[in-house]
Amino acid sequence: MMSDKFIPAANPKAQYEAYKKEIDHAIEKVLSRGWYILGEEVGLFEKEFAGFTGSGFCIGCASGTDALILALKSVGIQPGDEVITVSHSAVATVAAIELVGGVPVFADIDPVTRCMETAQISSLISEKTKVILPVHIYGQPARMKEILSIARQNNLKVIEDCAQAHGAETEGKKVGTFGDAGTFSFYPTKNLGALGDGGAVVTNSSELAEYLKALREYGWKSRYISDFPGMNSRLDEIQAAVLRVKLSHLSKDNARRREIAEHYFSAIDGVHIIPPARIEGTLHAMHLFVVECEKRDGLQQFLKREEVGAAIHYPMAIHQQPAYAGRIRDSENLPQTERLYRRILSLPMYPELTNEQVERVCSALKKWSSSQ
Repeated sequence: MMSDKFIPAANPKAQYEAYKKEIDHAIEKVLSRGWYILGEEVGLFEKEFAGFTGSGFCIGCASGTDALILALKSVGIQPGDEVITVSHSAVATVAAIELVGGVPVFADIDPVTRCMETAQISSLISEKTKVILPVHIYGQPARMKEILSIARQNNLKVIEDCAQAHGAETEGKKVGTFGDAGTFSFYPTKNLGALGDGGAVVTNSSELAEYLKALREYGWKSRYISDFPGMNSRLDEIQAAVLRVKLSHLSKDNARRREIAEHYFSAIDGVHIIPPARIEGTLHAMHLFVVECEKRDGLQQFLKREEVGAAIHYPMAIHQQPAYAGRIRDSENLPQTERLYRRILSLPMYPELTNEQVERVCSALKKWSSSQ
């Protein structure tokens, strides 16, 4: 059993406690109103989140995985169509592609951004390729200018997986607004997290937005009349109300994450522990602060003894997991991805960390490095 001094790697309860009065009041309003699915709160959240991202439209849904499914369906993915993405992601990215009948194809990662290696994309394009799906992993934006250029040259759609990148920016724009659509998860540990599951798709296309609104609810344009086959993936009013509260604090919370990151950067020697790269022209959302270490397991155990939680996101790349091993095209050509997975470790990162806790993490990092 962990002591009260133990610093967990993630702590979604802390954010509820930080905004408890506002959240409880928002939930109570929904309960009293008596409308629990796709009502006033969802409509207001969609408008506010579209404004936050700088997109024209936001369509709320039941999860980040569903957001990917809806986005892929909306751009016309058919069974057998290929989608170029990365193995360095949550498994949801590939699960969604396969759930719509698509065929994932893996590009390796750029060791600097840890996102899709753009130099490899063109060699992966075939006559079956329909979509490029970059992942803004850990909150670091992918190289969208290069990805969009390749997509335009080959008449491909672009769907951005922004599940870990709420508020991240590159080239002066927030992620999710570069491609045909951007998808978000509101899982409780995300920068913008619900008290349950939730997701959203953002787009600048009014035509795509109208299609997505119907697609998430059985293909209804008029209630109970399906114009085309759809699905049931609706953001509920309680989660939308919670998200509206948290959205009002998101920019401040993201700034606090970056402040914590600066302390970590100052404590890391860059030799025994390697921090994430600082990339000019991008604003990292700092969903996770992921270091690299040749002695990763030893570092994790040391931090645990120092009562600092550190997590591995993720223990295996997607192509290494039993469900996918040996059957995804170009899985055999991912050296940077495989190298990274032997070395990654996520330090505690959430805005509710106190200065004293941050200093304890930094002290533990320095202590480890000095012992090597």
